[in-house]
Amino acid sequence: MTRPYHRLRHTVYGSAAVASSQPLATAAGLHALRSGGNALDAALATAITLTVVEPSSNGLGSDAFTIIHKDGKLHALNGSGRSPSRWTPDRFAGLDEFPLFGPDSVTVPGVVHAWATAHQRFGKLPFADLFQDAIRHARDGFPVGPITAAAWARGADRYSQRPDWSSTFLTNGKPPTAGQRFAMPDHARTLETIAKDHGQSFYQGELAQRIAAHIQAEGGALHADDLAAHQSDWVDTIHTTAFDRTLHELPPNGQGIAALIALGIARNLPLADLDPDCPDAIHLQAEAIRLAFADLHTHVSDPNTAHIDTRQLLDPDYLKQRAAQVNPRKAGDPAPGIPRRGGTIYCCAADNQGMMVSWIQSNFWGFGSGLVVPDTGIALQNRAAGFTLEPGHANQAAPAKRPFHTIIPGFITNNHQPEAAFGVMGGSFQTQGHLQVFLRRYLWKQDLQEAADAPRWMITSSRKLALEPAWDKTTADDLTTRGHNIIELPFIYFGGAQGIFRQTDNTYAALSDWRKEGQAAVI
Repeated sequence: MTRPYHRLRHTVYGSAAVASSQPLATAAGLHALRSGGNALDAALATAITLTVVEPSSNGLGSDAFTIIHKDGKLHALNGSGRSPSRWTPDRFAGLDEFPLFGPDSVTVPGVVHAWATAHQRFGKLPFADLFQDAIRHARDGFPVGPITAAAWARGADRYSQRPDWSSTFLTNGKPPTAGQRFAMPDHARTLETIAKDHGQSFYQGELAQRIAAHIQAEGGALHADDLAAHQSDWVDTIHTTAFDRTLHELPPNGQGIAALIALGIARNLPLADLDPDCPDAIHLQAEAIRLAFADLHTHVSDPNTAHIDTRQLLDPDYLKQRAAQVNPRKAGDPAPGIPRRGGTIYCCAADNQGMMVSWIQSNFWGFGSGLVVPDTGIALQNRAAGFTLEPGHANQAAPAKRPFHTIIPGFITNNHQPEAAFGVMGGSFQTQGHLQVFLRRYLWKQDLQEAADAPRWMITSSRKLALEPAWDKTTADDLTTRGHNIIELPFIYFGGAQGIFRQTDNTYAALSDWRKEGQAAVI
């Protein structure tokens, strides 16, 4: 592998920064900073705008998670919603797996509540000010980016038979092409309502009634009282230290713990003397991920129904024992769950007062469930598909329960000091992306952009190992001899990294990798 890698972008440096997967959203975050806002204001303005300019990955019917550094502390918010309280034990009888689309795939959307909750605690600008760019783009239209246009076209193949979806996201029966201006007037009006009442109507007013009515008309069980009962939860991060840095994630119901397990295993493996692009390095990391996924899909659920204290999975002695199971010459088969591609956005922001925000929100699968509440622009996520129907499993579908979640914001500290807000979008690839970027930066000392641009690999099932096209045949052949079933997938399967790293002189380095149409920008 030749380095530097296929580099299309460079790290940017400044006194404050915003990075996201879409330039118009990054611009909204910079607008908030220039208007006197802090990093939380910038992250929210960016995230709100992303519901408009990248609807193939997130929307008003999404969930959200965040990690915020403020005044020497990390604050984590779980903004994921719960399943309908009226689900009954026999609702899914006879099904082999949980519905991926349709009304039963919908959980309470948490993103609007997360915006309001985070702003109430840490925001500086008026809440309504954070919606200005998003409302303008939705009302007047915006030019669709090329990667978003491709995802939109895939969504049209999947959802175009639904009138509610088609009337919202198609023009004359067709999705927008790259550069084509697209307006979302219903979405704009809903944003205006949320901006005025801090989302109250979304959970306890007219919007809540319309959301519930549409789901029930489609045969779903979610009611207005499920929306009214929703709460976002402030929680403590969980973490693992390796190679002189500490990686922080949110605790379950998200999959962040798998990144920590894999990192804890990796620190016990002989990686330090290896080239990061050699087959030995890929094999050892992949085995760490396989072991982490086996634990993840066995134990992780809504913490209220977990069968074990998941912090036990981060015990150093346990991770050392797991590392001892890795065979350096042969692929293991600990039977992890099979990842699904996701539709997710990630953004981060940092200000000149030292505040840093790592924010992620998602529909789960593309545009989500396929249900769009008429005349509102609210596309409802399909997060309930994260449940299992396996009897007795900690993540078995049940009423008023948070499902297993794929989206994870990352944060890195150095001796308790904030160093990086970062994320790598892409369904179940996210844990693998966190591990790969972390190790390339802190074990192999690659520069920031190089760590993000480097070719990626991904475990897709117990023995399948996907490689980006940039890997050479020699690497693939070597991994095949170790028992990996090698497949090649295009870059769209390997997420997209955004990150802001704090420098020692109180400036920031920000990056956005080439796999998204995103932008890192500074002031």
